[in-house]
Amino acid sequence: MDSTAESARQAPNLGHKIRALRQRLQRTLDETATAAGISKPFLSQVERGLASPSLTSLAGIAGALGVPLHYFVDTPSEDKTVHRAEHLRFFSFSGSPNLFARLTSSSVGSQIDSLLVRLPVGDASDTEVTTHAGEEFVYLISGELSLTVEGKTFKLHAGDSAHYESTVPHSWANTGDVETTLVWVGTPRLF
Repeated sequence: MDSTAESARQAPNLGHKIRALRQRLQRTLDETATAAGISKPFLSQVERGLASPSLTSLAGIAGALGVPLHYFVDTPSEDKTVHRAEHLRFFSFSGSPNLFARLTSSSVGSQIDSLLVRLPVGDASDTEVTTHAGEEFVYLISGELSLTVEGKTFKLHAGDSAHYESTVPHSWANTGDVETTLVWVGTPRLF
């Protein structure tokens, strides 16, 4: 396939991404075009796949919609999108008996982090109360978890989940008699 045919094939996908983001942000064609420094009719043509923006125009559109340029030009790939079970690698932090494995990629612009966490039997080392910006979500795969949020303690079992603001004091501990395994999801990214 020649480059002209390839550009024509990708133009509707690019236009669809631009329109979808603009509509999700509840921005009009007019305000987006003005902020991007292009005409409203040209932006409309781009969104419908009838025109291809220059790199400068695309950078203007990205800026107007508050995303980096790569948001529109990156294509999904397995290494950016999928984590295979056979590549799961556990690590630990100094002084912690817990094991962690990253479930999300560390791509630029990502806002969430997801970890598989294994807490040993009776581990209470994570009882230190913490606060930080963002949100957290935990889903228990196996075992038990004692979760304390703002001084109130909840006992979670396999299949239970919890969602809370990270800005409030919170802590967790494995108070059961088997290893606890959970999925932790949080914003912003830890590292």
